[in-house]
Amino acid sequence: METKRNKPRERGRKPSPLFRNIVLSDPKKRNALSLAMLKSLQSDILHEAESKDLKVIIISAEGPVFSSGHDLKELTDERSPDYHAEVFQTCSEVMMLIQNHPVPVIAMVNGLATAAGCQLVASCDIAVASDTSSFATPGVNLGLFCSTPGVALGRAVPRKVALQMLFTGEPISAQEALRHGLLSKVVPAERLEEETMRIAGKIASLSRPVVALGKATFYRQLPQDLRTAYHLTSQTMVDNVALKDGQEGIKAFIQKRKPIWSHIMPGHWEEKRFHLASIRLCGSGEPSGSHRNTRLRPRLPRGTQRV
Repeated sequence: METKRNKPRERGRKPSPLFRNIVLSDPKKRNALSLAMLKSLQSDILHEAESKDLKVIIISAEGPVFSSGHDLKELTDERSPDYHAEVFQTCSEVMMLIQNHPVPVIAMVNGLATAAGCQLVASCDIAVASDTSSFATPGVNLGLFCSTPGVALGRAVPRKVALQMLFTGEPISAQEALRHGLLSKVVPAERLEEETMRIAGKIASLSRPVVALGKATFYRQLPQDLRTAYHLTSQTMVDNVALKDGQEGIKAFIQKRKPIWSHIMPGHWEEKRFHLASIRLCGSGEPSGSHRNTRLRPRLPRGTQRV
């Protein structure tokens, strides 16, 4: 069957190159992260990632479930161990791709996120959720422990919180998820898109290379000991000062004016190498033999001002 790309839907505005909204669009299957869905997600995350116009990626979903996790029909013994390995490896690559991507990735959650769906939320740089959302890793109840979701979850929330979720499968509310660090912000459902776009708009108003350098450095220093982390980040500060936008921001502050960002990146920078490494890691990212389960929605919602 030919792979089909869903066309973006717009609401009376021209598409904005600053934001990309990737929508999980298989609500009848509770947006299960099938292999096809995962490959669609890979492809959409990689799409024009080197463009200096792209500032933020937002991952959202259709329907009352953000994502129920893996498609269990793909995990029966009717499929080979090699197929199962491909499912979990592809899922892991998507999660790593989000962290390694040069622009911030925001999860906009309105509903239930379980298992690998919860893993996806935990893997994003920022997560905004409605106050009626909930999160769980219920695999243990089905005889399939959420080991890979535990990687992202255990890096987002305290160990004892993660293990209680993993051992019991019991859900936590949006308010609990916020308190434990799984979420960045919780708002009423009617304000979810507005607040997400406010955060995205703020990020989009800043220098892309400065944000990219900061994101990469933040994740690089996390596993380091204190001395190594300070050594690494001190060198990053030197590199940041040397950026054209670094100098522009300093001069604008001294001259009491707004900075005019160039978004120019030095040729030796890691962001340029990001795509070659990611493409080798993920392949083409295009789902084979099935319809796409995500769609790009590169538009601004009503009432949102262009940055």
